[in-house]
Amino acid sequence: MGQIIKGKQVADAITSDLSGKVASLMEKGIRPKLSIVRVGANPSDLAYEKGALKRCETIGIETEIIELPDYITQEHFIEELEKVNRDDSVNGILIFRPLPKQLNEQSIKYVIAPEKDIDCFSPVNVAKVMENDETGFAPCTPSAVIEMLRYYNVPMKGRKAAVIGRSMVVGKPVSLLLLNENATVTICHSKTRDMANICSEADILVVGIGKAKHIDSSYVKDGAVIVDVGINVDDDGNLAGDVDIDDGIEKALMITPVPGGVGSVTTSILAKHVVKACMLQNNN
Repeated sequence: MGQIIKGKQVADAITSDLSGKVASLMEKGIRPKLSIVRVGANPSDLAYEKGALKRCETIGIETEIIELPDYITQEHFIEELEKVNRDDSVNGILIFRPLPKQLNEQSIKYVIAPEKDIDCFSPVNVAKVMENDETGFAPCTPSAVIEMLRYYNVPMKGRKAAVIGRSMVVGKPVSLLLLNENATVTICHSKTRDMANICSEADILVVGIGKAKHIDSSYVKDGAVIVDVGINVDDDGNLAGDVDIDDGIEKALMITPVPGGVGSVTTSILAKHVVKACMLQNNN
């Protein structure tokens, strides 16, 4: 029977460290600031926003919300984004995605200032993740996966890691971050043959496919560590991950729950990136 590893302790440890850094910056007259750009009022965006604001307040990060109408035009959106780019008081920008259909993300991602892009929207930051350039910003959720593995002392160097999912949101970036930790990484997806056998050889299994309880113990190596990034609603109307935790925990050494796992760390990573951006912009 494996151990369920929760995100709260990880988030609290990051928060404690950041509070000290922000206090030091404020002694120099510098206060980190996050600007959240939200189009419309999607309930999931509002829920994440609420958590982010609370986390930032705890740490001492200043925040502002730029709420734009869901009928906004591309031209108007870019005007608003460029204002935030030019605002020297703002260190980090988070744009909630996906954006409404009338907005072209493929164009907008080239507009956001890379040095303020704390959730890896800009292709500049995607490239920096690829190159393992520490001045860049990886997406918050994949970064939370790595933070959890580090906090619970899970060895990554030289270990086999399997990632199920190849999206730009989780699969591809978390694969690069694991590779940067010197893991040997296999990416699995809908066209992968014999996926269960491939995954059952992995020491670390990261799952992000958006199918409730789809991954069972046949995918799990004895003693593996499972990180479940999925957020779904199961047949009973409850939040569930992509992994059948009751089945998987029988073979896994450690497994993250949903809710209460990786998701609870992401707002701390967001705050961490804001502080990092502030320090880089102020040569601290």
